[in-house]
Amino acid sequence: MAENDKALIRLRDMPLALSLLSRLPVPLRRFDRGARAAWAYPLAGLVLGGMAALGGLMALALGLPTSLVALIALALPIILSGAMHEDGLADTADGLWGGWTQARRLEIMKDSHIGSYGVIALILSLGARAVALWLLYESGPAGATVAILAAALSSRAMMPLVMCALPHARATGLSQAQGRPPLTTALLGLGVAAALTLGLVGAAGLGALIAAGLVTGAMALIARAKIGGQTGDILGATQQLAEIAVLVSLLA
Repeated sequence: MAENDKALIRLRDMPLALSLLSRLPVPLRRFDRGARAAWAYPLAGLVLGGMAALGGLMALALGLPTSLVALIALALPIILSGAMHEDGLADTADGLWGGWTQARRLEIMKDSHIGSYGVIALILSLGARAVALWLLYESGPAGATVAILAAALSSRAMMPLVMCALPHARATGLSQAQGRPPLTTALLGLGVAAALTLGLVGAAGLGALIAAGLVTGAMALIARAKIGGQTGDILGATQQLAEIAVLVSLLA
């Protein structure tokens, strides 16, 4: 991993984060920041969430029922991110619950094939988010819009925290290539997410962040116990679970 620039913040961190977490065509000339750009993951999430929210508002303007609007808002960030977090969730479910040893779990997680646990995890995740979005749109487009934005950015702020807290479970892979961010980077990302979330949804944002933090902590503890650390798949699963936690929290 080439990580020569030790500054806390660089302007290129945002496009670096967006290029890593999405399929959007982001022109880049330097890739020397690695995990130090992880503080900008919430900003990348804000972009993806903004596109999802815009798609939802356009669907509402066309007069589509809220059930279809929710599906559109759900599908857009999946398409724009290349389903990388969904893939991580499926691999994590297959590996952590399909293997009996650490080595076997990591082997399953690296396999591109999907098993029963992965399919079930995807069905439950997609279903939970679709229902939550549907109910949010039923309550009103403004509330649904800010909830989508808050969930997208705050869930991605959880990933640097796991990257910082846990060692790499394997010597290769996307997470290992990015490196391990310093605590200041992870906390900066959390601070950015907290400020934006509270600004978007007010006091309800505190409960949303707590909910995201709880599921993130649980995911980190399970990953440490079962594979001794984190991988890119674990980070993807963390984002998915945190996003569900935020959406459900904002329904209350």
